[in-house]
Amino acid sequence: MSMFVAAAAAVLVSMLLALIRAVKGPTVYDRILALNTFGTLTVILIAVHGFLVGRPEFLDLALVYALINFIGTIAVTKYVGLKELDPGVDRHRGDI
Repeated sequence: MSMFVAAAAAVLVSMLLALIRAVKGPTVYDRILALNTFGTLTVILIAVHGFLVGRPEFLDLALVYALINFIGTIAVTKYVGLKELDPGVDRHRGDI
C-alpha cells in the first residue's frame, strides 16, 4: 500500500513539473506537449487512486479521460499548425 502512496506522490511531483513547463514554454508546441503529459499523468493518478480506494471502476474513468486528452491534443495541434501555416487568413471572416 505504501508503494502506491509513493507512486501517487511521484506522479503529483511530475504533474507539477509538467505545469511549470506548460507555463514557461518557450514554444507553443512545448506547451501542448506539457499539457498532454499532464493529462497522461492525470490518467495514471486516477488509476492509482482507484487502486488505493479499492474502486476498479475508476479505470473506466481513466480510459475515458485518456481518450478525451488524446483527441483534445490532436485538435489543438491541428489548429495551431493551420494557424502558423497561413497567418494571413482571417478566421473570423470564414476564409478557410
